[in-house]
Amino acid sequence: MKQGKSSLKFILFVLVIAAIVGARMSGLDQYLSLSYLRENLSFLQSEVSRNIFLSSAAYVGIYILATAFSIPGATILTLAGGALFGLWHGFLLVSFASSIGATVAFLLSRFFLRDSVEKKFASSISGFQEGIKKDGAFYLFSLRLVPIAPFFLINLVMGLTPIKAFTFYWVSQVGMLAGTFVYVNAGTELSKLENLKGIISPNILGAFILLGILPLLSKWVLSSIKTKKAYRDYKKPKSFDYNLLVIGAGSAGLVSSYIAAAVKAKVGLIERHKMGGDCLNTGCVPSKAIIKSAKLAHMSGKLSEYGIQAEKGKVDFSAVMERVSTVIKKIEPHDSIERYNSLGVECITGSAKILDPFTVAVNGKKLTAKNLIIATGARPFVPPIPGLQDVPHHTSDTIWNLREQPKRMLILGGGPIGCELAQSFARLGSHVIQVEMAPRLMSREDPEVSEHIEKVFISEGVEVLTGHKAVEFKKKDNGGTLVCESADGLKEIDFDIVLLALGRRANVQGFGLEELGIEVSNRGTLEHDPFLRTKFPNILVCGDVAGPYQFTHTAAHQAWYAAVNSLFAPFAKFKVDYSVIPWCTFSDPEVARVGISETEAKEKKLDYEVTTYGIDDLDRAIADSEDSGFVKVITPKGSDKILGATIVGSHAGDMITEFVTAMKHKLGFNKILGTIHIYPTHSEANKYAAGLWKNKNKPEGLLKKVEAFHKWRRS
Repeated sequence: MKQGKSSLKFILFVLVIAAIVGARMSGLDQYLSLSYLRENLSFLQSEVSRNIFLSSAAYVGIYILATAFSIPGATILTLAGGALFGLWHGFLLVSFASSIGATVAFLLSRFFLRDSVEKKFASSISGFQEGIKKDGAFYLFSLRLVPIAPFFLINLVMGLTPIKAFTFYWVSQVGMLAGTFVYVNAGTELSKLENLKGIISPNILGAFILLGILPLLSKWVLSSIKTKKAYRDYKKPKSFDYNLLVIGAGSAGLVSSYIAAAVKAKVGLIERHKMGGDCLNTGCVPSKAIIKSAKLAHMSGKLSEYGIQAEKGKVDFSAVMERVSTVIKKIEPHDSIERYNSLGVECITGSAKILDPFTVAVNGKKLTAKNLIIATGARPFVPPIPGLQDVPHHTSDTIWNLREQPKRMLILGGGPIGCELAQSFARLGSHVIQVEMAPRLMSREDPEVSEHIEKVFISEGVEVLTGHKAVEFKKKDNGGTLVCESADGLKEIDFDIVLLALGRRANVQGFGLEELGIEVSNRGTLEHDPFLRTKFPNILVCGDVAGPYQFTHTAAHQAWYAAVNSLFAPFAKFKVDYSVIPWCTFSDPEVARVGISETEAKEKKLDYEVTTYGIDDLDRAIADSEDSGFVKVITPKGSDKILGATIVGSHAGDMITEFVTAMKHKLGFNKILGTIHIYPTHSEANKYAAGLWKNKNKPEGLLKKVEAFHKWRRS
């Protein structure tokens, strides 16, 4: 049965292609041009007047065929409808012919392409398909009303989706009415031109002005309808207590409230726990503090390599953790209530509950605001593994409470948090077993990056178990046992405590979003548009709760857009720019990246080349005995444009900034090569990488001519 269907598809596909190619080769497309229409307008009009019914039928047939087979010329045919039949008659013919032709194209796409596309790209398009199932009619109506993509492309793409054919037809019929009217009207006015001077007549100009403003007008109408629908069950206050209320005082909330205060808006910042959020209290700051202590402990055992004879430093684990707390306290004033009050932000301590798009309840009091920003951050993910609650376990939120060093520490997770803390605790003296379900650590990076870090970890005593899936925990008197599964079967691992480092989940529940119907995406973050607005344009999101990145610096980046878009729309608003997002895992050596990796370049089937410079050749790195790692840069074949860079090295987080700047301001390898770098520094590695690229891409033909020139000068 399947074979018969495939044969039928093939035969019909050949016939369709033959029809399209035949039409092109016979020169039929020349009749679908504005010049042909102008030159033969009088003749065509006389034919129409002689037999209006036959002419109408022929016109509709031609229009349907051209649209069904995606033959260029629909715009000319629409203009011709107005020029030949007049406004209302032409409008009627074009309206039905375009919708019928579009539906035929839709059905052809569905018949020939949908099965193979779904089979090949099932995982990639699943989210899109779900969206079409839910709001397909609205999406299609928006595309028909605001033609941001060619109509023939919409016909073909929609054929690949689950939208019903009848729905496609009637939505297209209704959605194209406005555009059809404008184009047919333009055609009627063009038919009245006697000479070029007539182009400046009011009717002609009016027709083209209407044609130009239709997309903008349609977009505004759609936006208004959508906004009105969102707010229909809520009453807007006549006045507001605040211009902006921000919920959450992490990086995103602090920056957005600061910006609002800086432009003299009245802003309130609500935080139920600690100012500074995860970054200050449980994330970036404490982790970097313990990394430094761990590095010094590690270096104390390597002093002889530097010609210094001394005993290895003894680790006082409790003192190390107290130092972490001291570092947090020292930075706390930067994010304190006192500082932000002095900047003009009204800081409110308490749990927020959003009652409606304009009202927030906190501490038993209702506060109204013209705009809200949700910056509630994220929390560590705790997996539903049987027995976990029976064994001593921590997350990145609670690990800082430790004062007694664990002898055997199990870390679940091979991402940035897991890697940073696995190495740190191992260097401080714990026996660390790191379990990762994926086949390698740092799976977002290229394989050689993972391999490099894993070798370092193993050399420092970390027991790395990749390809191991946690199945069950068992309680023991002095800790517990993890049962995990790998290709070799089941394995039991004893430990004193477990650290869960399996990523973070956005905080989207418990403060009123469910009641408002603000949707959560497949990633667990809040749904929003490119301007960071939710279904309610006055409620915006930023930081971890918005995604797609969970970095402090991207939270601050989004905060600017959220603040400006909330306070100054509709007069000014900006789409968030994610074009250049860097990040760093602060292992030792560090792993920093910006742009695409080689793995991603392969997935995207780009024509690229790789330039790799080994830091083992760098003078400063050798002098510091830190000559391990590499700089790896992705560029298009034959171009110095930087698509992405990865640095593995002891100062990678600082070194990557040069590539971030280059990508942001569209500077290539040639500019980096032409920039003076201080000697001896680690940043010279970037310039040497540029030199390697230049050597690979040197102009051989020109150099041969230069060689001949020098030979001539020696004679």
